[in-house]
Parts: sequence; structure tokens; C-alpha cells
Amino acid sequence: MLPPVRCFTCGRPLGHLWPRFRELVASGKTPGEALDELGVDRYCCRRTLFTSVTYIEHAAKYRVGIPVPPERLKMWG
Repeated sequence: MLPPVRCFTCGRPLGHLWPRFRELVASGKTPGEALDELGVDRYCCRRTLFTSVTYIEHAAKYRVGIPVPPERLKMWG
């Protein structure tokens, strides 16, 4: 998933804050402290940044190219 470009509710631009937010959280700050430091004070904007997850780190744990059984291939013609 791509990081949010704008708040889903109010439309405030947030994309420029995403890299710094990730750095602050990785350095040991809580997400709330990081958002306070970045000046994100609206609840909707905080929610948008706080709940955004980049799934690539999770998906990369799984192997790609798992063989599909022939009976499943018949479903798609």
C-alpha cells in the first residue's frame, strides 16, 4: 500500500510527512509523540497517518511462485 497523500476526511496534504513519521517511530518515539512533533493535530489526519501500514514488509516474508494445482487453473479457462 502506498503511503497516504492526503487525509481521507479533510483532504489535508500528508504525503510529505510520511517519511519523517516513519523515521521518528523507528527511532523509538511513540506514534503519538511523532505526530505531535510533526504538528499533526487534527484527529482525522492523525488517524490517517497512524493507521496506514505499508504491507510490503509483511508480504515480503512469503515466497512467490507457489505452484497452482491444475484443477484450480481450469476455473479460469
